[in-house]
Amino acid sequence: MIYIKNDSFDPKFNLALEEYVLKNFHNDTYFLLWQDNPTVVVGRNQNTIEEVNLDYANQNSINIVRRLSGGGAVYHDHGNLNFTFIVKDDSHKDKDFKTFTIPVIMALEKLGVKADFTGRNDITINGMKFSGNAQYHYKGYVLHHGTILYNSDLNIVANVLNVKKEKIESKGIKSIKSRVTNVYEHLQNKIDIATFKEFLKNYIFEYSNLHYKQHILTSTDINNINEIMKSRYDTWEWTYGSSPAFTVRNTVKLPCGLFDLRINVLNGTIDNFRLYGDYFGIEDISELEEAFKGRRYDIYEIEDVVKSLDLSSYVSGITVDEFIDIIINKQPL
Repeated sequence: MIYIKNDSFDPKFNLALEEYVLKNFHNDTYFLLWQDNPTVVVGRNQNTIEEVNLDYANQNSINIVRRLSGGGAVYHDHGNLNFTFIVKDDSHKDKDFKTFTIPVIMALEKLGVKADFTGRNDITINGMKFSGNAQYHYKGYVLHHGTILYNSDLNIVANVLNVKKEKIESKGIKSIKSRVTNVYEHLQNKIDIATFKEFLKNYIFEYSNLHYKQHILTSTDINNINEIMKSRYDTWEWTYGSSPAFTVRNTVKLPCGLFDLRINVLNGTIDNFRLYGDYFGIEDISELEEAFKGRRYDIYEIEDVVKSLDLSSYVSGITVDEFIDIIINKQPL
């Protein structure tokens, strides 16, 4: 087993690193431990807009990225530790998730914490989740990665993954909300995450009974990883455009009238935009509706469109910010 040392906190680089190792390193089993700056990571088959409170994420400088593997959305910060195994597997089926989580469970047992593998992909303490796991297969190899909420800000977890689902109808895979906990809360002898990371790394090699080997990324490795990052993880098309088709419906009563907005989104782009209601306006509302078609369902692009219009000609008495809120669902209404 080879440990790949990675000190980056850039979530896009870290996901690109996993992909690079999976597709290019085939001489051994590979193991990684890594951390991200504050980030929401959505599963490959999820609707990003449905899973993330975009307004909260923007206000709090939280990154949003999409990974290769399936499963639900998770939150990473400096209090969260991620682990990755990349192994050869020709079965073309999901490899038993428990195989990869047992070493984590046994490492925690050595620290006096009893953890259990539950459901299809979670590790829990006293029924509360601290680790979600997912897998991705590529040409006879499997990438298995998981989170470990060690000492994360759980208030942010609740806020950034809290979206008003009733406003969006999508065929994307929904995250299953569950009670979460930090490992740190259950330790009798408190250690910081850097110490825990080193302990877990050493235990994984002890558990597997393999000699410790380490690969330090070369300049060639880093250049190749950066290319993957730029072509996939740093693109709007991957993070948002890869979302399943979805429909937004928002009904709002304001002093200037009742608004019933309906939007169809395909590949992250507005396919149809209709605004009903008892509001007043001078110009034909179809001109406003047409201005949004073909534009990204993205707060920055929506703002650009709205600010380019003479909004008061189409809807009397509404402010630009109120109208943007209706479209992008920034505020609970």
